[in-house]
Amino acid sequence: MLHCSASLLTASLTLPLAAPAAAQGKSASAARPAAAGAPRILVLGDSLSAEYGLARGTGWVALLGQRLQAQKLPADVVNASISGDTTSGGASRLPALLQQHHPTLLIIELGGNDALRGLPLNMTRDNLRAMVKAGKASGAKVLLVGMQIPPNMGPGYTRDFEAGFKTVAQEEKVPLVPFLLAGVADRPDAADWFQGDRIHPLAKAHPQMLDNVWKVLRPML
Repeated sequence: MLHCSASLLTASLTLPLAAPAAAQGKSASAARPAAAGAPRILVLGDSLSAEYGLARGTGWVALLGQRLQAQKLPADVVNASISGDTTSGGASRLPALLQQHHPTLLIIELGGNDALRGLPLNMTRDNLRAMVKAGKASGAKVLLVGMQIPPNMGPGYTRDFEAGFKTVAQEEKVPLVPFLLAGVADRPDAADWFQGDRIHPLAKAHPQMLDNVWKVLRPML
């Protein structure tokens, strides 16, 4: 059960729609150079992963590169996240990204915008499934990152949206991060962990977001 207000968590899902095109371009290509032959991690996400409203290098994807370096785990982290992206957008972009970057590990963090727009849940699941299959077919390991929404769209939609990530992960036998914003959006003081627009997580929230991903990602490396 989420402890933050429904309006705050709803706002946290509207964030991908607000980014200007210039911010999208900057956030879509940050990578940390790695040694030749080192694993390459491709992150396909929305503004939760694209450092919207943050200083460059403070989002969870950039922090992932720093953690890998600190733990002497060489890897090339490519952030292909775009604010405003949906699962349809990610599915259409992914083939070219796989061909360009040849990742050994693909992290898919999309779906919040689908819920915001009230898109059909079966479409979101189909798109997630297609991206997972494409990643696996390219030879990459795939990690799916889940999202939750408050009951504003109705309890059935809310429940089935969350369950969709679990369904795809189980069907495709890939690891799942249950909720990227766990420990942030469900805090009693959640309002203090978002930017002034009450939409985008503050930089101080991103280490927690990384920890949520790291718990599942680390055994895959």
